[in-house]
Amino acid sequence: MDIQPLPDRWTDDAGWLAQAIDPNSRLIRLVQMNEAAYRAASFLDDRMMQPGIESRICALNEALSVAAKLPRDDARWIFHIGHVGSTLIARLLGELDSVLSVREPRSLRDLSAAGFEERAELGAALGRLFARTFAAEQFALVKATSFVSEMAQLLVAPGASALLLYATPANYIASILAGENSVKELAALDSTRRERLRSRSIELTDFDCSNAHRAALAWACEMTSLESSAENLADRRIFWADFDRMLDDMPGWIGRCAAEFGFAVSPGRIEEIVAGPLMRRYSKALEYDYSPSLRAELLADATRRHGRDIDAAIAALSSAAESLPLLARALNRAERES
Repeated sequence: MDIQPLPDRWTDDAGWLAQAIDPNSRLIRLVQMNEAAYRAASFLDDRMMQPGIESRICALNEALSVAAKLPRDDARWIFHIGHVGSTLIARLLGELDSVLSVREPRSLRDLSAAGFEERAELGAALGRLFARTFAAEQFALVKATSFVSEMAQLLVAPGASALLLYATPANYIASILAGENSVKELAALDSTRRERLRSRSIELTDFDCSNAHRAALAWACEMTSLESSAENLADRRIFWADFDRMLDDMPGWIGRCAAEFGFAVSPGRIEEIVAGPLMRRYSKALEYDYSPSLRAELLADATRRHGRDIDAAIAALSSAAESLPLLARALNRAERES
């Protein structure tokens, strides 16, 4: 593989996305983007690598040296537990003139492949690279993949803001059971999630292999990841949101998010965005219809079909939380909002 030189003036704006890194081979892939491309892309992982996309494979060490000198590290962040509307929130906020929405770049996931001692340097560099925008008055809003929340403290600069997005166990489990692909994902990620829980000294031995129990374990894994990260973000401005509560008053919540992130916006513009087509489309694939009312219908249907299993899975969570303070904190947060 030929290593190409870094593009000229590549850090002047967000026109070259730090799409992927290989900490072991010391490589970085830069992809050329414009504002329309950022707005259109649901994910900035390898699914974006289509014919006609201009990219370069460059030396990671050279890129890190440049990134360390960048003046901005003020990106705003969204961390979440998965399947809780994070793409929708990032898209809605991305409609604001002052926001460049960057959704799930692969390089954030690649950070986990780095050695523990190197992650801090790489995380700080990525944080600065993702703070680049196309105008000085713009702010970058970066939505990470769910498991990246475990590395949030490496990415969010001191004093910067982050939204931590979740759902109650009942709604999360029902949403997983409502979708064929999400059920398949449960089995594929089950062993990895158990390992991640063990890294936080959480062993859920009484959870069986039913889909409801697997979904409850997934909720426990991702939610305790957020709770643990929140402890390490004490000098950052963090705020929490239950996605289904947001759906009850989306204009109010988008206004609150804008205020928390420091985005300038008029109430009329927020109403216009929320009344627009994004609230009626599936955010990860805008060609498909999806809406808050359809989500409510799917949750209700899954609850009717799997009610006993969901109740048993939530009871297992509650029982486990009696001896696991981090899980108890996660459940208490969800119960306060339910």
